Amino acid sequence: MYPKDLLKGTLQPIILKLLEDNGRMYGYEITQKVKDLTSGKINITEGALYPTLHKLEADGVVKTEEEFIGKRVRKYYSLTHEGTSVARQRVVEVSDFFGTISSLLNIKPTT
Repeated sequence: MYPKDLLKGTLQPIILKLLEDNGRMYGYEITQKVKDLTSGKINITEGALYPTLHKLEADGVVKTEEEFIGKRVRKYYSLTHEGTSVARQRVVEVSDFFGTISSLLNIKPTT
């Protein structure tokens, strides 16, 4: 598992990309998808996920819908129209950032 410091700056782009690819998702679903896609190397905690989702919602990037599942209410998150362009922009920024870090650290691609 990666240190929290490395994940901190990439959490928003990860969430936005997942919502772009999957339409709408609920919090636990997001954490499990990230865990599955990274073979457990990235484990997003609720303490990191929900404040990020709330900020994205407050910024108008993400919208929510509530749905009753049995006796429980499940909150689904999806991108707003603006959120779709923000998601693409953040992925480009992260990709560029990783390229810069790779150059800075002189990391050679593995074959």
